[in-house]
Amino acid sequence: MNEALSLESEKLARSWMQHDAGMLRDYLVSSVEDPRINLQSILTRHFLIQSVIGNRFAGCMEQEGRFSAALNWILKHARSSANPDELKIINYALKQGSDNAEGIELPRFLLQTYASLPVSVDDITVPNYLDAILAGASLVDGKICFASAATDTFLGIWRVLLRFIDRRDKPLVSVIEPACGSANDYRFIHAIGLGDFIDYHGFDLCQKNVENARALFPDTQFSVANAFEISAPDKSIDLCYFHDLCEHLSPEGIEAAIGELCRVTRWGICAGFFNMNEIPETVIQPIDEYYWNTLSLDRLRVAFSRHGFNARVLHIGSVLSQKFGCPYTHNPNAYTLVLRPN
Repeated sequence: MNEALSLESEKLARSWMQHDAGMLRDYLVSSVEDPRINLQSILTRHFLIQSVIGNRFAGCMEQEGRFSAALNWILKHARSSANPDELKIINYALKQGSDNAEGIELPRFLLQTYASLPVSVDDITVPNYLDAILAGASLVDGKICFASAATDTFLGIWRVLLRFIDRRDKPLVSVIEPACGSANDYRFIHAIGLGDFIDYHGFDLCQKNVENARALFPDTQFSVANAFEISAPDKSIDLCYFHDLCEHLSPEGIEAAIGELCRVTRWGICAGFFNMNEIPETVIQPIDEYYWNTLSLDRLRVAFSRHGFNARVLHIGSVLSQKFGCPYTHNPNAYTLVLRPN
């Protein structure tokens, strides 16, 4: 690793180490970032499931995407009102098939989703989670809280589905996650039982994140390591996924990380971005000791292409709108790229 990248790594590590370990453990697994309902986290789990066992659960995947759309709309309303009684009014209106709940306009996709539940897909029944969430909402410390049994709906469904997959005589699929944080996404990969199918290694520059992850999963491999220089032979890792990495890197760092991830990965990469746009060039924005860039979709696609990977582009707002009819996204700059070798 050259001197510039080594210095950048030191600065990145400092920028995260200044935070409290408890904050690092919790802040990316709550509200709109909750991997149970965040569509980018859901798409990452679907990428892994499809890569490991094939596309046999396409129906359940579509239902989980709809679940994400519906819960994010409800969460948006709950944050603005902080009144659980309003959610009960919305629930009553949905039961009646009304698009108006005492002045609250309800989007068509929410009505359609409510009316379709419960629904049977892939030999399992998806319950009416909307009724459970809206009816069971409560106010705790001034914030709307939902019953975990309802928000865990698809964690439970996937646990059942994956339990019956025959793994005999099949080697574990190797997976790496750079910038893994405090096992932010791995917690839910583990919770659905997918951890039993993969040989996972998460790594992060921040020692506090790694210690948090090890405390949560002492039998899983987490280490302090660097995406600029990965200690693995060429094409020795089956799959890679990451979230929110390139936005915080220098131009040289972006190129180095993409080069390394493509070098070691042979089957595919699922890359999540929180600040990307369809602009001709990446806008590099230094902030203190790291970056907060607006990434160019075309520049990132070209960078991956140079290393032999083609991208399927998923603009999260467009997926929500075009596939599920949901008019709302909490982040219009969120993109996921599913990358496969040429």
